[in-house]
Amino acid sequence: MKTIRTLTLTAAALTVTAGLVGCSSDDNSSKPAAGQISGTVTVFAAASLTDTFNQLGHDFEAAHPGVKVVFSYGGSSALAQQLNQGAPADVFASAAPANMKQVVDTGEITAPQATFVSNRLEIAVPKGNPGHISGLADFGKAGSRTALCAEQVPCGAAAKQVFQIAGITPQPVTREQDVKAALTKVTLDEVDAALVYRTDVQGAGDKVQGIDFPESAKAINTYPIAPLAKAPNAAAAAAFVDYVKGDQAKKVFAAAGFDTP
Repeated sequence: MKTIRTLTLTAAALTVTAGLVGCSSDDNSSKPAAGQISGTVTVFAAASLTDTFNQLGHDFEAAHPGVKVVFSYGGSSALAQQLNQGAPADVFASAAPANMKQVVDTGEITAPQATFVSNRLEIAVPKGNPGHISGLADFGKAGSRTALCAEQVPCGAAAKQVFQIAGITPQPVTREQDVKAALTKVTLDEVDAALVYRTDVQGAGDKVQGIDFPESAKAINTYPIAPLAKAPNAAAAAAFVDYVKGDQAKKVFAAAGFDTP
């Protein structure tokens, strides 16, 4: 009887041990590999980044199966305000350091920010230039139909700077909340000209024409990016920021007309 009892206990012990080993193996197989990311990464980005970030988002998803990038575009000042009011996001890409600072000052961003591109203004006119716009001075002429960005957004702040340098008092018929809205006024032929970024002019293709002016070189906008301190998906946020700073992204930005560090 003792021999039988001993053998039975040993078999039971082996069964339990095998079960524990099996559970351990299953747990390890369910864990993601080191460096693997998943889930959704939400990016708040300046409107002028729309085309390039849409491309980078697609490329990033292809490089990281299982990750979904969701963008919220708008004027950098409006995005900063939303973030400071608690809007959930993982990454903020601003068209100017001043709007990034608004978010840093409230503690919503604590990680170091990185400048990844720069941009400058250009005059956009409808195809054929029906308003016969020749330069920046036309924005100060009475009766001219021109559009500017609101001064609190980066494209508007840069416009204010170039007008001060040129000694021109602009007389726009409208001030828009982001650069894409200002450009739309041109493509719909609702204004004779708008002051937008050269990347927007290039991105619009044959819908508009661009007119350079020398003062634009004295009002360069630099774009910072950083992950949010309370990012719901911190790992994916860090990976996306690194991707935006990488060599492949630089090619995309350069093709769109941005200057890169």
